[in-house]
Amino acid sequence: MPELVFFSGTMDCGKSTLALQIEHNRSTRGLQGMIFTRNDRAGEGRLSSRLGLVTDAVEARDGFDFHVHLVKHLTAGGRTDYVIVDEAQFLTAEQIDQLARIVDDLGMDVFAFGIATDFRTRLFPGSQRLMELADRIEVLQVEALCWCGARATHNARTVGGKMVVEGAQVVVGDVGEPTGEVGYEVLCRRHHRRRLTSATARAGALSPDVLPIDAPATPHVT
Repeated sequence: MPELVFFSGTMDCGKSTLALQIEHNRSTRGLQGMIFTRNDRAGEGRLSSRLGLVTDAVEARDGFDFHVHLVKHLTAGGRTDYVIVDEAQFLTAEQIDQLARIVDDLGMDVFAFGIATDFRTRLFPGSQRLMELADRIEVLQVEALCWCGARATHNARTVGGKMVVEGAQVVVGDVGEPTGEVGYEVLCRRHHRRRLTSATARAGALSPDVLPIDAPATPHVT
């Protein structure tokens, strides 16, 4: 039976790499897929991995209808056996409904990849709808790590190395952006709650008085 599968994980955990691997495995078996993406770091109409792999994709802009696009393609004599959608968190709830309709009406597997929550720990609309509709949800096993070495569970937005918690939900960036630019960093829950990024942690470690402690009183000797 065809499925709508949601592969979820933090930034830097290999979602796009897995998407490209699924495409490779299926295409080498003679199957033909259609790849979609939204706001990829490599630019419009591209699906890229941090390992350096990249392929062409259809850019799913605002108002794009996945079901209509597939029906037109098939009606024109094209072939599609499965669908891959990367950066699915940026899609609207209506577009996720269209992906579910592709599975149910057209009989195709749809593999969607995305992060669940934004830099404020709030669910993206696309990810929320995927959790509501997906036949299966897979949490990626390649764990991203916080700077402290613990498992990273949250995505933090940074400006100049400092974590920010206000702003638009969608600002395209990547992990490891140069200081002074908008970037992202994966953190464990504890350090996300404390807004402690790797940069601020290093700055704190260099401070001579990170946690001021009063010196014990010197006993008076008579």
